[in-house]
Amino acid sequence: MKVVFTGPTLTERVREGRIAGYEGIVCLPPAEQGDIARAVAQGANVIGLVDGRYEDVAAPWHKEIMYALSLGVVVFGGGSLGALRAAECAAYGMIGVGEVFERYRIGELVDDSDVAQLHAPEEFGSFPLTEALVNVEATIRAALAQRDISDKEARGLSKCARNLFFKDLTFEALASNFCVDPTLAQPLLERLVRNRRDVKKSDALELLERIHNQPDMRIRRAGGWELSNSVYWSDFQRLSGNEFSNVPLVTQ
Repeated sequence: MKVVFTGPTLTERVREGRIAGYEGIVCLPPAEQGDIARAVAQGANVIGLVDGRYEDVAAPWHKEIMYALSLGVVVFGGGSLGALRAAECAAYGMIGVGEVFERYRIGELVDDSDVAQLHAPEEFGSFPLTEALVNVEATIRAALAQRDISDKEARGLSKCARNLFFKDLTFEALASNFCVDPTLAQPLLERLVRNRRDVKKSDALELLERIHNQPDMRIRRAGGWELSNSVYWSDFQRLSGNEFSNVPLVTQ
């Protein structure tokens, strides 16, 4: 089984638990703590982490990603929180995909708020209500390349975007906060919108293609590290009803 956790990043492509063009991949809502381990227990051989929850519930845990990897599950991350987790767990075999992952890997991005977005509940399609900072920055770079904004405007907009709380970050709010003269906000907004770039979505689509091309099987992991059965992991398993038991590997 192949599974991907996504929400606002790919909202328009998800219908009834499937992703348009990738019907062989089971689509689950943004992951919270325990969801990745649960997918492993339910037979997932390939997992893609795009979107994850982290404010109102515990975020996907590094330990459960390592648990999946220790059992030979192939785990990809990219686009959003998955890109951050992939950078953090790359040394253990998690596979990072895309531009956002690369920026986390080299330390250009460090915070989960760089990819965070407010979005509608799952029953309303997880439609995004704000813009992620990484998309705003990509849009500013695109507008500058097209000479729709000046170098000075680009620097000021980037600073303004980083000063806005992620729950308030929209292009409307950015233009309004940047422009001292309110009459200039609408023309600036129009320039930004026509240059909008969605790097989260582009990375997530690349991740889907990687999962699509990955064999649906677990791969025996080479040596180098062993999963530690810490007290926290033992408590997690106990509180979860011991549903996360080891399953046989399939060697490719």
